[in-house]
Amino acid sequence: THYAVHEKRGQEAMDAIGILPRFEGRLIHDYLGAYLKYTHCEHGLCNQHHLRDLQAVGELGGQSWSGQMAQLLRAMLHSRHEHEAKGTLPSQEEIGQWIEKYHQIVQRGEAENPLPPDPPPGGGPKKRGRKKKGKARNLVERFRDKVGLIVAFFQDFGVPFTNNQAEQDIRMLKVQQKVSGCFRSKEGPERFARIRSYLSTM
Repeated sequence: THYAVHEKRGQEAMDAIGILPRFEGRLIHDYLGAYLKYTHCEHGLCNQHHLRDLQAVGELGGQSWSGQMAQLLRAMLHSRHEHEAKGTLPSQEEIGQWIEKYHQIVQRGEAENPLPPDPPPGGGPKKRGRKKKGKARNLVERFRDKVGLIVAFFQDFGVPFTNNQAEQDIRMLKVQQKVSGCFRSKEGPERFARIRSYLSTM
């Protein structure tokens, strides 16, 4: 675990910290745009975040595909655990069967969330920018376009299903913010980050 102090929280801070610009493994994250700008490493998306997103659009938007996708991801994880217990790897045929089911659910999601229609010709000035699609449609498109990053955990057992380790590591920092509030000098948080990095790593 490594904590660092910076006045920004996006890519500027990540570059200044100096780890991700040189990272060459596989980065498991929550689809924050700043992470995707690091193109010299492989990526994987946290499926715990996906399960929460799928539950949200299912409960708030009445989506049926989202529950099916959540069930599929859990079933794939269960199958992986079975393979790991036996010391085996899934065959390409088995992987293909899971991916086919995945794409069928994505197609249902696209059918449930069609793109907004174009405005009628002569209906006034066109609005600038991209059409507003809504959270459910955006989630469908992420599952459609990022399939390799989402199912990487099943194709390579070295890839975790979630980035929960990172979420757990950052929890104590959030507790410190809530309980103690802000630091009074820059030296304080730098010391805190160094000590907490050591304790969390241990």
